[in-house]
Amino acid sequence: MGNRENRDEASNMLVGENVPAKNAIEVKGLVKSYKQLKVLDGIDFAVKQGTVLALLGPNGAGKTTTVHILSTLLLPDSGKALINGLDVVKEDDKVRGMIGLTGQYAALDEYLTGIENLHMIGRLYRLRHQDVKQRTRELLELFDLVEASNRAVKTYSGGMRRRLDLAVSLIASPPVIFLDEPTTGLDPRSRLIMWKIIKQLVSSGTTILLTTQDMDEADHLADRIVVINGGKIIAEGTSDELKQRIGSERLEITVAEASDFDEAKKVVDEDGLHFDVKRRTLSVVTKGGVHQLKQVLSDLDDAGIEVESVSYRSPTLDDVFLTLTGHTTEQSNGETKDPPKG
Repeated sequence: MGNRENRDEASNMLVGENVPAKNAIEVKGLVKSYKQLKVLDGIDFAVKQGTVLALLGPNGAGKTTTVHILSTLLLPDSGKALINGLDVVKEDDKVRGMIGLTGQYAALDEYLTGIENLHMIGRLYRLRHQDVKQRTRELLELFDLVEASNRAVKTYSGGMRRRLDLAVSLIASPPVIFLDEPTTGLDPRSRLIMWKIIKQLVSSGTTILLTTQDMDEADHLADRIVVINGGKIIAEGTSDELKQRIGSERLEITVAEASDFDEAKKVVDEDGLHFDVKRRTLSVVTKGGVHQLKQVLSDLDDAGIEVESVSYRSPTLDDVFLTLTGHTTEQSNGETKDPPKG
């Protein structure tokens, strides 16, 4: 995927004192359709060098399609995408020399050891043998895989495979990395390890585009967040900016099992009301403070609705997504699979 000169040139672009950060990734009017299904409908965004942008949305929103176009695996129908100023369509060979990609599923040879997988990818990058060996040692230590490095990957746990998959994408020290839902299915400990590694990469100047359905992940890692739904960008900003869009504190009420949930919805009929039938919760933005709380509880009591619990809390990214789309990321609308390039 390219040559060493391309990577060195891209890395040098990250260095410089008192120089405003440039855009490592630029997307302008990107469109992609599969027959009658328009997966991307003219999206625009940019990612500054040395930052993390989280592309947030449900399955089928267009996140993976965007990553596949940016990583030269898919051709767009129209629009333009640039990586460090290089067109992903017209200059795809050069682009491949400065990017790393970790997909939703580990792309590893299960019959090779951890070391052998890293060595194989290093040679495919046409790195010098000594550089491959040195970089392999560094990555195995960084990802806490030294003890398992001589074992076949088929013996690895899910978390270990995910860490090795990310290590493989870093063998050539690319300045831009695409992480497509990198922590899906990981246990809490493995997820925290991945978060720590991602932060270390960014602190060293790496630019990361992260797709996720995990609100905590986006909140924890991203400098900026782009919310995509139905192939369109519906919101963009920092985590705090997005939260401010939906108001201040939220009142959440859990209705007891013995009470009529549909009747409770009618009683708490306020602007911006959201509900979760499975959890039996009603949620509204608080505008009247304690007075509003007293009034809502009084109305429910008058209607014979038993309340199991009441809470006040600050808005979360879950609330943002729920407000913008009418459903949570878990309530996905089906996953779109990308066909091979061409």
